[in-house]
Amino acid sequence: MLSNLFRRAVLFSFACVALLHASLSPAADRPNVVLFLADDVSWNDYGCYGNPAARTPNIDALAADGIRFDRAYLTASSCSPSRSSIITGRYPHNNGKAAELHQPISLHLPWFPEILKQSGYYTALSGKHHMKSTAPGQGESPRPDAFDHVDAGRTKGDTSGSANWLSVTRQRPKDQPFFFWFASYDAHRGWDADRQWKPDEYGPKHRPEDVVVPPFLSDDTKTRQDLASYYNEVTRFDHRIGVVVEELRRQGVLDETLIYVLADNGRPFPRAKTRLHDSGMKTALVAHWPQGIQWTGASDQLVSVIDLAPTVLSAAGCQIPETVQGASMLPLFEQASASIRRYAFSEHNWHDYEAFGRSVRHGDHLLIFNQRPYLAWQGPADSVRSDSHQQLRTLRESGQLSDAQADVFLAPRPSVELYNVKTDPHQLDNLAAQPEHAETKTQLMAVLERWMEATGDSVPKKLSPDTFDRETGKPLGKDAIDADGATTPGEDRSADQTNAPGPR
Repeated sequence: MLSNLFRRAVLFSFACVALLHASLSPAADRPNVVLFLADDVSWNDYGCYGNPAARTPNIDALAADGIRFDRAYLTASSCSPSRSSIITGRYPHNNGKAAELHQPISLHLPWFPEILKQSGYYTALSGKHHMKSTAPGQGESPRPDAFDHVDAGRTKGDTSGSANWLSVTRQRPKDQPFFFWFASYDAHRGWDADRQWKPDEYGPKHRPEDVVVPPFLSDDTKTRQDLASYYNEVTRFDHRIGVVVEELRRQGVLDETLIYVLADNGRPFPRAKTRLHDSGMKTALVAHWPQGIQWTGASDQLVSVIDLAPTVLSAAGCQIPETVQGASMLPLFEQASASIRRYAFSEHNWHDYEAFGRSVRHGDHLLIFNQRPYLAWQGPADSVRSDSHQQLRTLRESGQLSDAQADVFLAPRPSVELYNVKTDPHQLDNLAAQPEHAETKTQLMAVLERWMEATGDSVPKKLSPDTFDRETGKPLGKDAIDADGATTPGEDRSADQTNAPGPR
C-alpha cells in the first residue's frame, strides 16, 4: 500500500511539474505582446488615419495587415495618469493619487505586466516610464516588480526613448513568451529629433509648408515650423517601430506577436493635450496579430485604453484581477461586427493647472461636463510656452482670433458641452443649448452621473492649484501656490478601492 501511495505521489509530482512547465513555456495560444506607446501624438497625425503630410509607413503597414480602430479613446490626455490607467486597466480617479500628473498608483493595485511576469512571460520596459506605486507603509510589502528589464531607451546622441528597442528584442530569452512596453519620448516637446536627425534612416525632415494646420492654431511660419518639428518626432517613432517589426519577422515570431500602437495623449499644442475633445482624448490604435486577428480593416467599434489590459491578459491565458475595469477586445479581433462597450469615459484632472472635467462618448456624440468653468483650458505649461501658443496670444492682442482659436483662452467656459463628432470633427459647434438636442444631453448627463456614482468619483472642494502661469507657462513661486487641503477626485470616497466599472 505504501508503494502505491509513493507511486501516486511521484506521478502527482510529475504532473504538477508538467503543468508548471506548460504554463511557463511559449505556445501558439500564448502570444508575445509588444505595446508601442508614443508620447503626445494626436490620433490624426499618422498616414493611415488620413494625414497627407505624415510619414508613418511602418505604422501604416501594420494597420493595413491588422485592425485600425477609428473610435479609440484615452481615459486621460495627460502623461502619467494615462499610462497608469493603461497599465492597471482602471480609470484615473480609481488609481488613487495617480489621477493627477506625476502621482503614484495606489499600492494595492496590480499592473498587468506584473501578472504576465508571474505567469512566465519575460517582461521589459524600454523608454519613458512615468509610473510608480505608492511607497509601502509600516507592515506593507512593495508591489512585485512588473518588469524583468527596465531601461530609459536613451544612448549618447539619441534621447528618443526608442534607442534600445532593437537590442531588447534581440537579447530577450528565447525560451519564454515576452511582453515589451516600448514607450518613446517622441513627440514630447524639446524636439530633440531635429538635432539628432539621421536622414539615411528617417528620410528628409518634414517641410513646414506641407504640415496640416488645425483650425484652432494660427497658420503662420512659426506655427508651421513647430508642427514640422513635431512631425519629425512622429516619423522617428514610426521608424523605430519598423526596426522592431523587421527583427520580429527575422526571428520568425511576428505572426504570433500581438502588437499595439497608440499614444498617451494628444499633440503638445493648444487645444489638444489635456483636452477632453478628440484632439486631446482620441488616440490612434492599431492592432496587428496574424495568428489571433480573424479579419483586417477599419473598426468603428468603441474602445477605451482600459480595455488593453484585460485583452492582453485574456490572450495570455491569465486570470483578470477584479480590479480591472476594462473589457477584453478579443471579440473585436474575431468579428468586425462585435461590440464590447456603448460608452467611453474620460477625465481632465490637474496637469500643471487646476481642472476638473469629465466626458462620455456614445454613438456620434461627445458630452463634456466641467466643474471649473471659470478657468480656461489653455493646455499644459509646455504647450503654453510654445511658439504655437504665443502666436495665438499675438492674434488675441490684435483682436484677430477666429472662434476656434479663441476657444484656447475661453473663460468662463460652458459647464456642459455637446458635440456631434461625425458632423463636427473638431468639436467647434456646441449643441448643448439647442432645444432639438436637449434629449441627447439629458440622456448622456444621466449616464455620466451614473458612472461617476458607480466608480466613486467626486468633485473635491479644493483641487490641486495652478503651479504655472497661464499666460507664459513659467513656474509660479512657492508663495503663489496654496496646495494645503487639496485632494484628488474620488479621494473622499476611497475610489481606489472601488472596482465597479460603471456603465459600459
